[in-house]
Amino acid sequence: MSPDPQALRSRHGAVSLLAHPSPIERLERLEAALGTRVRIYVKRDDVAGIGGGGNKLRKLEFLLGDALAQGCDTFVTTGGLQSNHARLSAAAAARMGLACELVLADVVPRHDADYRGNGNLLLDAIFGATVHRVPGDTDPLAFAHTRAEALRAEGHKPYVVGAGGSSPVGALGYVACAWEILGQEAALGERFARIVVPNGSAGTHAGLAAGMAAAGAAVTRVVSYAVLATPERAHAETLALAEATLAANALPGSVTAAEVVIDGSQRGLGYGIPTAAMREAVELLARTEGLLLDPVYSGKAFAGLLAAIRGGAFQPDEAVLYVMTGGVPGLFAYRDVFDREASTRS
Repeated sequence: MSPDPQALRSRHGAVSLLAHPSPIERLERLEAALGTRVRIYVKRDDVAGIGGGGNKLRKLEFLLGDALAQGCDTFVTTGGLQSNHARLSAAAAARMGLACELVLADVVPRHDADYRGNGNLLLDAIFGATVHRVPGDTDPLAFAHTRAEALRAEGHKPYVVGAGGSSPVGALGYVACAWEILGQEAALGERFARIVVPNGSAGTHAGLAAGMAAAGAAVTRVVSYAVLATPERAHAETLALAEATLAANALPGSVTAAEVVIDGSQRGLGYGIPTAAMREAVELLARTEGLLLDPVYSGKAFAGLLAAIRGGAFQPDEAVLYVMTGGVPGLFAYRDVFDREASTRS
């Protein structure tokens, strides 16, 4: 199969929520600050499209296309209180004229006002979503399906998808992204030794892996840093989703367990819990390149990339690509982590 991302979007009826391809930029000031000859690039999925931007829009293009094709009028999805996917689902549903209901679980042990009312939660309300907050021990997807039954009883037609939009339909967004990257490599005259992403609900890594496999490219170039599940669970979920994405969408190729490379070194104490390495990564990139990472996903994964570069994991003549997945509104929910005055006061 020819790796044509636009043909893939057209074939599956994807809606348009962002400009393709997202740009790739080199971080020469960061390279100088690190004193490295490794060439560091970022793919700017953070600036894409509506709702504050972010990688979930790639998945939502396919998910909302599927929802509209089925005649649905309400988009129902799940996440944590500060879910980037939830915020972008609310924005994308508004753009497409669908109602949006969000089932948000209280899974991070943070109880300050910023976390519980600012950041993505504030934007969910502004975008007009109906938000259902549920305790951390609730099964959000089961709640979403129960809510969908109630909506059907009221005459609505809901479309339900789980956390991160990480289904075989949603993962197609990162199949297309993998094919974009292959085309951009050729245009740049580069070959990225590693393509680095965070791994939360597994859809970004699984989609990239499936895309590389379908194009006959090396799947092992894609490396993710686990930020939600343990590395073992993240590996199993990523492999299963990559295989399901290939099978459900009649894509060629296969992904083996050995080809799914996940690093658990940056997870820290768990999902949404800050680490010193994350904070250093966020501040270093901001102060050398003026670019923002988020504290839950991209900050931890970028910290992993920095550790790999500093640890000599790459040859001086190699290039690496970091996929900037967005999530900047989450910074406002973690003000105390970065605001030294607030930290002192608390």
